[in-house]
Amino acid sequence: MNRIAQSLTRWIGSPQSILVHTLVFIASFGAVWFGVLNFDRMLLILTTVVSLEAIYLAIFIQMSVNRASDSITVVEKDIDEIQEDVGEIQEDIDELQEDVEEMSEEELAEVERKKTQKMTLDEMHAGLRKLVEEVERLQKKQ
Repeated sequence: MNRIAQSLTRWIGSPQSILVHTLVFIASFGAVWFGVLNFDRMLLILTTVVSLEAIYLAIFIQMSVNRASDSITVVEKDIDEIQEDVGEIQEDIDELQEDVEEMSEEELAEVERKKTQKMTLDEMHAGLRKLVEEVERLQKKQ
């Protein structure tokens, strides 16, 4: 049912809908012109159909508004959660900044030394990996 309502709402707002409505109005007045209907009966039918269409359009529009409102509510909840996460991250950053500021120069030098050691170990590991690959390649050639 929702899919049908969405399709109809989408179609009503299209150029094809304008064309169909225009053709229906032309046909209605054409029916009077060619004597198929008298003017009063045609106006009665046309205004009844247009009134029913307006009622259903109002319902479809309200359904669209309700769906949009539900989507906005979900997005608002996501935004609230993201803002909370950002606040927590900012608190962590502040704490880390305080920790760094409290560290002595010796401790900072130690952290820097460990960082350098890690980089050196990573470089050695990469070099060994290349060496092993080269040995394996040479063994395959033999």
